[in-house]
Amino acid sequence: MSHKSHRGHRRKRMAGFIRRRTKPGASPGTIVADPESPQPVIRVIAYGPDSVEERQIHDVGKLAAYLAKWPVTWVNIDGLGSAEVVQKVAQLFKLHRLAIEDVVNVHQRAKVEEYSDHLFIVARMVRLSQRLSSEQISIFLGSNFVLTFQEREGDSLEPVRIRIREKRGRIRGVGPDYLAYAILDAVIDSYFPVLEEYGERLDQMDEQLALHPTRDIVTQIHATRSDLLFLRRAVWPHREALASLTRDQHTLIDRETRIYLRDCYDHTIQIFDLLETDRELCADMRDLYLSEISNRMNEVMKVLTLIATIFIPLGFIASVYGMNFDTSASPWNMPELHWEYGYPYSLALMALVAASFLFYFWRRGWLKR
Repeated sequence: MSHKSHRGHRRKRMAGFIRRRTKPGASPGTIVADPESPQPVIRVIAYGPDSVEERQIHDVGKLAAYLAKWPVTWVNIDGLGSAEVVQKVAQLFKLHRLAIEDVVNVHQRAKVEEYSDHLFIVARMVRLSQRLSSEQISIFLGSNFVLTFQEREGDSLEPVRIRIREKRGRIRGVGPDYLAYAILDAVIDSYFPVLEEYGERLDQMDEQLALHPTRDIVTQIHATRSDLLFLRRAVWPHREALASLTRDQHTLIDRETRIYLRDCYDHTIQIFDLLETDRELCADMRDLYLSEISNRMNEVMKVLTLIATIFIPLGFIASVYGMNFDTSASPWNMPELHWEYGYPYSLALMALVAASFLFYFWRRGWLKR
């Protein structure tokens, strides 16, 4: 492995490494913000059946007016670089301190936790730009609000915002539980374009493997298989989380919304099946490459063996005619030694032996590819 590829592999391992910023034995609910995380950007979308208001705010205290006025208030916070802002938001919405600790420690797996007056849901979004990455989104569902925390700006939730702004579907006429479902559904559906991209990569690698297999293709297959395993680890916990939302009788989730959550659960199963299929395809392509290498080696060994087999009798004939002795006084003389055509005779004999071997190999099918 080259130094460059080793560094890339090390960066990839470190990207998934868990770092807890709270010291061992710290009080439960301790909030320690990541100094490298962006500063929080707070955006509000408050709406009802007839109107909607959307804006960015800088004072956490102004959120109380939206909660008192609108039937549904969606507060989205991008960036977790300020523990003070996170604590102020937690106090305003009366969030449990253990849930807030999980918000800033962004290595959580997908899960659902129920508290006295709100639900805490963790999901994971994926991004595929230069490399595959995962981002935690923390969702709090209350009686008239949905609060989301994201690690940084940029997400897959813009279709949900468009539906709210343009009053598409039933989202403006229902409660915050349906908004929480819409957010989860957008997060889960964002996996499909990523899987399509990996599906195209697998098709290209399969074609390259069939036409011109090289050593680089093994590296590509291994990297793709590692990314698919990363996706599998991100998707798997969503099954249990969504099953909990559809199975358990949460007071904040309407019965009608649970029907939609079942569809979201079904999407998770589809994603998981696609991942398993792609991972098996990676394993099959790797085995195919090894088989191709073995077959090529066998072909080389066959050719070399045939050449050696042909030249063994030729070498014997040449060695007999090359013996240095006088046969004039011996009854076991070699008349060809003093014959005018002895040299052409020996060459013709060698050619006849070689042709006989080639004809025999051809009749047995050993010369066919």
